Amino acid sequence: MSGESPGAPGRVLVATNVVGTVCVVAGAVAATVAPAAFTLTLIIVSLVAFAVGTAAFLAAYAIAISRSRHDAIGMGGLYFLAGSAPRRTQAVMLGCWAVQIVAAVVAASLQVFTGVAFVLLAPMLGIGLAGLWGARHGEFAPRGQAP
Repeated sequence: MSGESPGAPGRVLVATNVVGTVCVVAGAVAATVAPAAFTLTLIIVSLVAFAVGTAAFLAAYAIAISRSRHDAIGMGGLYFLAGSAPRRTQAVMLGCWAVQIVAAVVAASLQVFTGVAFVLLAPMLGIGLAGLWGARHGEFAPRGQAP
């Protein structure tokens, strides 16, 4: 489902991102097509995605602070997995985030001034989970010795 092998590090985070993306996209499509029936569902999905993504983002930052004593951690490697994750993992995690952003912007643009706008909060899930993956499983160069 996630494109990861069973023994891959952080496979639960990758799978969570994929499932969350499917939920956000399904909610966005449903609320765009039938706003009266699905807007409340989309609001709930969006708020849960935002809360989980924010918690993951902050946890990633806290873990990275701890790791930064020994590893040279940059923001690109931490949240965008640049050079710190296998290429496939980076593609899946950032691909999910991109899909979340596109779905949110399109849905909010098609249903202007409605509760569908809450979907703009949902992409926090993708970047938060990517950051948490990077903080927990990312490979960073050791911090250099001071001259």
